[in-house]
Amino acid sequence: MKVIGINASPRGKESRTRRLVEAVLSGAKEEGAKTDFIDIYSLDIKFCTACGACYASGECTLFDDMPELFDRMLDADGIVIGAPNYIDSIPAPLKAVFDRLADAIHCQMFRGKYGCSVCTAGGSNHDEIVRYLNHVLISLGATAVGGVGAAVGSDPATLPKAEEEAARLGRTLVESIRGEHRFPEQEQIHDERQKYFSRLVKANRDTWPHEYEWHVRMGWIEE
Repeated sequence: MKVIGINASPRGKESRTRRLVEAVLSGAKEEGAKTDFIDIYSLDIKFCTACGACYASGECTLFDDMPELFDRMLDADGIVIGAPNYIDSIPAPLKAVFDRLADAIHCQMFRGKYGCSVCTAGGSNHDEIVRYLNHVLISLGATAVGGVGAAVGSDPATLPKAEEEAARLGRTLVESIRGEHRFPEQEQIHDERQKYFSRLVKANRDTWPHEYEWHVRMGWIEE
């Protein structure tokens, strides 16, 4: 079992978001998972140009580190996403990654994977960012098992407490991958999304042949 943690903070080893991501990974490791850490700011991720090439061929026209990152995400059973609150949103490099995943959303490529999210903020709205990050995971087809948000600007004791909660979240993530927790509401969402995208892809089969072939191969569309 493999769990990867993706940190979207520019502060390197000084990142408090990184501490939460690593705490989740530590909890996952306690449950027997192999873990991997990825610093988004160490990668070259270009902005999506909305050319639609990935819909048609499954290949991107841009040359950067995104294919390697995507392969590492696909290879994982669990995905942890961490981001600081930047004006009630996420840092631009992580948004660039999300924008490059439109083909994966159409094809629900993360179906069967599990994930969770963490966020730090100076004072507020960390929970809103956690919800957004988990929404992205669900949009990709993954099942979100929870999240941890922490306002770390005023109380020094907040971060250590959040790390303990994050470690528990990591254990829950692995337990969920093993099938020890069920999420029926999300399972229904995944079924509905898969059917929606199957209809969308079928309607665009002439211009999105790669996605059409994917849905056929998955058994979601009958030729």
